[in-house]
Amino acid sequence: METSKSQAVQDYEKLVREISPKSAVLYNSVKAFFVGGTICAAAQLLYNFFEGRGFSRDDTGLLVAAVLIAAAVLLTALRIYDRLAKFAGAGTIVPITGFANSIAAPAIEHKKEGMILGLGAKMFVIAGPVIVYGTVTSVIVGLIYYFMK
Repeated sequence: METSKSQAVQDYEKLVREISPKSAVLYNSVKAFFVGGTICAAAQLLYNFFEGRGFSRDDTGLLVAAVLIAAAVLLTALRIYDRLAKFAGAGTIVPITGFANSIAAPAIEHKKEGMILGLGAKMFVIAGPVIVYGTVTSVIVGLIYYFMK
């Protein structure tokens, strides 16, 4: 009985391999690399622009983050970011623009449900766990650092 069960599992795995679409890992990785790299290169250009205008290092970083977030939200609202993400995959998730998209997309999708139950309640559906995890982790690391000093 045990051998027939393993044979059934083997047959199933063979069927899955035959039916499943082949993943173009290298091609997808190259697309993600170039799109993510382009976003990061644009951020560096913005950084150089603001720094060249005499802003302090801290202010320059804040301005770059604000421009990238605003651009990602605008592109999300225009449904351009979704198409870019479908093309590039993880290349759009890693930079700060991916986080802005993860907050803006559910908010835009549920805006018809109203400001409180739509926009307010659904805005952090995707990003909420990330924010909670980051906050809890930073508190724990801070406490460890405090007690070790």
